[in-house]
Amino acid sequence: MPLIDEIADVYAYEGDPAALVGEFRRTSVLVPVSDDGLMAAEMGGIRWLYAFTDEEALSRFALARGSSPQSEWQYVSALGARLLDVVVPAIDGPAGVALDAGSEQGMLFPPAPGIVPDAVAVRTDDNGQAPVPGSTAAPRSGGERI
Repeated sequence: MPLIDEIADVYAYEGDPAALVGEFRRTSVLVPVSDDGLMAAEMGGIRWLYAFTDEEALSRFALARGSSPQSEWQYVSALGARLLDVVVPAIDGPAGVALDAGSEQGMLFPPAPGIVPDAVAVRTDDNGQAPVPGSTAAPRSGGERI
């Protein structure tokens, strides 16, 4: 089933999370770039890479961020698996992917076991709290390019 259909099933409470992650891994997505870096934002101590299912979703995001309709955003195309298995582990600190951010059916792929490689997955302690990896690092503000 196509990725957008898997997402729709999740929103309809009929989806299979493993099938959703699997389809994301097999799907080519658009990742906006600026200044030779991938666009990302930080929220809740997690670095979120922006990715989009198509140019229309990317355009809606750009307009919501104040870009003029005539502006062109540069992007690269990458398989979801490459983002989760190569790009996320290369980022300093916990990171995940925000797919179709700002849309009605956006989806987050957090740095959790089974989504990203175990070496970079965030786990909780016995009290259900996530340790803060690299807590000595300075916080990063949202909207930075990485």
